[in-house]
Amino acid sequence: MMMVIPTLFGLEGIVADELRWKGFQGVVAENGRVFFDGDFHDVAKANIQVRCGERVQIVLNRFRAESFEALFQGVKAIDWKEFIGRDNAFPVKGWSLNSKLHSVPDCQKIVKKAIVEKLKEAYGQSWFEETGSLVQVQFSILKDEALIVLDTSGQGLHKRGYRQNSNMAPIRETLAAGIVELARVHPDSIVCDPFCGSGTFAIESAMKAMNIAPGLLRRFACEQWDSFPNHIFAQQRELARDQIKKDADFQAFAYDVDEHCVSLTKENAKKARVASKIRVEKRDVRHYAMGTEKAVVLCNPPYGERMFERKEAETLYGVMGVVFAPKPRHSYYIITPHENFEVLFGRKADKKRKLYNGMIKCDLYMYFR
Repeated sequence: MMMVIPTLFGLEGIVADELRWKGFQGVVAENGRVFFDGDFHDVAKANIQVRCGERVQIVLNRFRAESFEALFQGVKAIDWKEFIGRDNAFPVKGWSLNSKLHSVPDCQKIVKKAIVEKLKEAYGQSWFEETGSLVQVQFSILKDEALIVLDTSGQGLHKRGYRQNSNMAPIRETLAAGIVELARVHPDSIVCDPFCGSGTFAIESAMKAMNIAPGLLRRFACEQWDSFPNHIFAQQRELARDQIKKDADFQAFAYDVDEHCVSLTKENAKKARVASKIRVEKRDVRHYAMGTEKAVVLCNPPYGERMFERKEAETLYGVMGVVFAPKPRHSYYIITPHENFEVLFGRKADKKRKLYNGMIKCDLYMYFR
């Protein structure tokens, strides 16, 4: 069985490496997604353990679709009764880009019709009430190639369960986890976020260092499917719990000038069960100081969309350039959409990487010395 994990642009290689490291087979990265092979155990394992991917989908078919007839036949060729029972709800959603079949509503209707026709043949009934558990069907058509999948995750994998509340501009958990991977956070690392917001960088770093699986606190859509063996998720959760490193020497420091953000971070760290590893304080970045021998600084500083806020943010970048001084064994990873960050910061980054925070195009500026 083939699976695919959609990714934020810029994280494809990170997700592919993560899958290989966790023992998944047949890993192939493409733009915005990573394919791999496996079975139901791998579906559960990926949902529970993958930190940087957006969701886990089962690939049902991949084919050329330059006409509605080709789309219909490609969808109808799938053995839908393997996943969809007589009572299951099976809504269809998707997208099309740079393809002859550009009308998404029309494509939705064709895909739905093809599924219904196949299920009519399989079950010998002419009507489906769709009152049972949800089996979400998704399609994508890119340059006339159709990909038909089932979404096993439900809510996106960035929904870890620890951040029901957040500040106004949170960084996506999966993106934060990707930056944590790029920063090579280890069980004995010391991490600091001087703009902690709702605590995402500190929490994701602690979970990585302690090997806490990101999906342990939540449930997934396919757990409600009749076709999915009930015991598999229980087994994978137990395996994930056994792999937690409670004795990791990791430490994190989370600071923010806003008392509300300090409270949010404390609350979220407690929900994520990493509060013992994170020290949270109200502190202005102007007073940043790490007296430790080593440190990894991860931050998503204010950007400011309005002119006054933007000017304040630009002044702040200059302050950061002073307090984030080059220091042996201290590294800085700063994500921002500001195109002149290096000029304002006062130093050219040792390395840059283009990433997307939601729909916002950003750069990750990396300083190693």
